[in-house]
Amino acid sequence: MPLHYCHPSAPHRKLNLPEWYVSDLMLERAFDAIIRRLKKLDREHDIPYLAGYNVDGTIIYIDRHMPRSFKHKGRVIETDRFLVLHEEVEKTLIDQLGLHYLHAHQIATRAEQAAVRAAGISWRAYDRFMQKNVKRDGDERLSKVPADLDIKPYRDEHDFDLLRRMMAAVEKGHLPSTRGKAAVRKAIEKVMHHVEVDRGEKAFPAAKRSRKRVAAK
Repeated sequence: MPLHYCHPSAPHRKLNLPEWYVSDLMLERAFDAIIRRLKKLDREHDIPYLAGYNVDGTIIYIDRHMPRSFKHKGRVIETDRFLVLHEEVEKTLIDQLGLHYLHAHQIATRAEQAAVRAAGISWRAYDRFMQKNVKRDGDERLSKVPADLDIKPYRDEHDFDLLRRMMAAVEKGHLPSTRGKAAVRKAIEKVMHHVEVDRGEKAFPAAKRSRKRVAAK
């Protein structure tokens, strides 16, 4: 993990208040501790909604087209560290506390927002930059989705069109050589089934039909 993801001054500045007080500096130190626990950052794939994580939480994915920084008031703002914070917090809340994705996402967004503001950055400017780069369902650039991407967030949001596009990417062979197409297809179809049940519809009664409909889209 590159050292520049961590705030260089956090370990050296002395706090003038007890450490349990609300403090931007203490938040930065906590933020750094989370970043240092990251095992792998992957920027080689297309990721819906900018960032995500693999099933076991060992990889954080950031969309390959996402710029690493933007300029704001004469500063170059590196954004990967804030996205990593969001995904790490969100994944931990889901796996360790059993929170629903939408609840975990809200808490993770608040943590991301606090970290951005603690760094002296306008949240409105930061969020505006992020929204310009989001790949939503139906985006033609979603052609290289990782096979082990945790799709619980998309299932919880009932993002059925996005699951279809992920299936289409698998059918085109955009998956790691270590993962078989049949296994990945089966996993996506399983999620599609859960979404269909939740929505009370039967859009994909069989794998063969689902592939045909995706290809025809």
